[in-house]
Amino acid sequence: MANKQYVVIGLGRFGSSVAQTLYSLGNDVLVIDKDEDLVQDMSDSVTHAVQMDATDEGALRTLGIRNFDVAIITIGGNIQSSIMATLLVKELGINHIVAKANNDLHAKVLKKIGADRVILPEKDMGVRVAHNISSSSILDYIELSTDYSIIEIKAPREWLGKTIMTLKLRSKYGINVMAIKNNNKDINISPLPDEVIHEGDVLVAVGGSEDLVKLEGMIVKLK
Repeated sequence: MANKQYVVIGLGRFGSSVAQTLYSLGNDVLVIDKDEDLVQDMSDSVTHAVQMDATDEGALRTLGIRNFDVAIITIGGNIQSSIMATLLVKELGINHIVAKANNDLHAKVLKKIGADRVILPEKDMGVRVAHNISSSSILDYIELSTDYSIIEIKAPREWLGKTIMTLKLRSKYGINVMAIKNNNKDINISPLPDEVIHEGDVLVAVGGSEDLVKLEGMIVKLK
């Protein structure tokens, strides 16, 4: 699966978290913010970092915004700028737009003007959102701390018909399988090592955040 190109507009804590995580997953990431210091701080953590006003249509055009697969609008306090930036990237032809809202009313407006997904940071952590939109194999990602996370993944084809013990998930990838959900929505809590992985199974696993990033990279290569 080819890596995607993302543009993240707004470098608050949430936007920075999304941008850094997407980049760590092997994607091309352009970040934009009016604050030169924030842009400078992010320059080594993403593909490109640009200081500019994202409500300036001409400036956005010069960056070739239309060539990006996904735009993520995470502008913080200025709701008007958030709405304007969302409108502009929509008009410039980006196919998928994710926008951060400050409240429910803001969320409704963003949906009306074309945002494909609207998130409220209190409900969606930046890292979790980045993993969700980066890989169709990753169904959910919950950061427990800076070191450990829970991931929910579709079982890759190469795992089908094999047991948890045979796959050596703990020694190879540093993860522990907490549960397996099957096509019938049945959940096997604390599956035994001899549990066989079947087509359609979803694995819920806990592991170190760095180990989970490596696991995701492996799954993307298998697709």
